[in-house]
Amino acid sequence: MKVTLSVIKADIGSIGGHIKPGERLKARVRDYIEDKGTKLIHDYYLSSTGDDIAILMSHSRGEGNEEIHKMAWEAFKAGTELAKEMGLYGAGQDLLKDAFSGNVKGMGPAVAEMEFEERPNEPFLFFAADKTDPGAYNLPLYLGFTDPMHCSGLILSPKMSKGFTFQIMDVSYLEGDRVISLNSPEEIYDIAALLRDNQRFVVEKIYSGASGEIAASISTTRLHNIAGKYTGKDDPVMLARVQGEFPAAGELLSPYVKGHFVAGFMRGSHNGPLMPVKQNSTISYFDGPPVVTCAAFCVHEGKLTEAADAFDHPFWDYVRGRVSQKAIDIREQGFSGPAMLGYDELEYGGIVDKLKMIDRKFKVRKA
Repeated sequence: MKVTLSVIKADIGSIGGHIKPGERLKARVRDYIEDKGTKLIHDYYLSSTGDDIAILMSHSRGEGNEEIHKMAWEAFKAGTELAKEMGLYGAGQDLLKDAFSGNVKGMGPAVAEMEFEERPNEPFLFFAADKTDPGAYNLPLYLGFTDPMHCSGLILSPKMSKGFTFQIMDVSYLEGDRVISLNSPEEIYDIAALLRDNQRFVVEKIYSGASGEIAASISTTRLHNIAGKYTGKDDPVMLARVQGEFPAAGELLSPYVKGHFVAGFMRGSHNGPLMPVKQNSTISYFDGPPVVTCAAFCVHEGKLTEAADAFDHPFWDYVRGRVSQKAIDIREQGFSGPAMLGYDELEYGGIVDKLKMIDRKFKVRKA
């Protein structure tokens, strides 16, 4: 059976600043899906990560389907109405357009989709991040799909030894989707050269080198490119098929032990370590730290199993403690140097305006 997995995620309102969306708000979105979406989809799973709500759906309508995207958009609009009634912070924050125009890409919500023919057993992982941007997945994907230190299948599995193709997008290019496809291991250094720049080059899709089958799909939305100003961090989502000709679930989870530094944190303008957290976790310290959740599923004939919380394990408690210390260490550096993003990536306009004002006061001293 051919199935499409679509995940669409948005910040439509939060309690106490950027803490969490709240159960009433999640229930409103869920009620809309139950009322309007059951004829469109096979199954769905609704969750929150930080202050964002994500709708994971299985259906048979292909990627970019207008009816699926409209249903999710209207569900978020219904939630936004309640968020405004409740006086929640940032109500409708990620819904950057007034009217639906056929596809939610470019309208604010983060979107990741993949279509494939189901294997006899079809396990996959659903990742969602908050208080960071799509480049946060660059390093884990590079390590999980190209590095046998994390992915032993690259040397143990004949199919996986053929590597993977990375489809990478230049998200700074605004005239269209500027993309490149590079193969590992042959072009691994070229892949690394691009993925080191998390703010410009972002993995969009990954394909099996053995079969050409889709392996992973990542949202590439950058909100400031849509709105022209800061409206919130991009908070990306990702889908990844696992086992067989793809990395095992544990191999793709392995890189998150690093708590690598990513852009985001408070006001979207700092660097901080990415913390793997349990499903439906909130945001806290310094509007962070940046967090990522992972729900594991199998899909069969379009139906989802119950979710297994991949980061709900005592091992990850230890990792969270280490990441917490990293977050404290970099925050002790305040605004200085790498603790804060460079001027070209600062999301809040105040400091940009301030620098323009200060710049006019400079004088060139004659030698």
